[in-house]
Amino acid sequence: MQYSLLVMSKEADDAEVDEAAMEWGRKAFDAYAKSLDAAGVLISADILQPVSVATTISVRDGDLTVQDGPFADSKERLNGTFVLEVPDLDAAIGWAEKCPAALYGAVEIRPSAVIFRDGEWQTPA
Repeated sequence: MQYSLLVMSKEADDAEVDEAAMEWGRKAFDAYAKSLDAAGVLISADILQPVSVATTISVRDGDLTVQDGPFADSKERLNGTFVLEVPDLDAAIGWAEKCPAALYGAVEIRPSAVIFRDGEWQTPA
């Protein structure tokens, strides 16, 4: 089963994170991604740029609206994703528990409903 781990936390600037904490985070996420990869469960990992450079679009009645910034204004932001292929939710929880963001933010676990793989849309087993 494929699961996305959505890393939710304050952004570094909002949380007033100093350089020592940033260095810890870089090392912790590097080790975490490498452990997922070594276990053969990592499909992809993305650490997102700050929400200050986000662009949100919508199309209503054929009209495109482009907005600088996020769709929702909240204290915690989606800061990254890890997509895993694991047997079940318990395995996904086990990996999410090891995510460094769980120590200072939250990790939302979402099963994939439909995935695009090998040139076609598929429903995960």
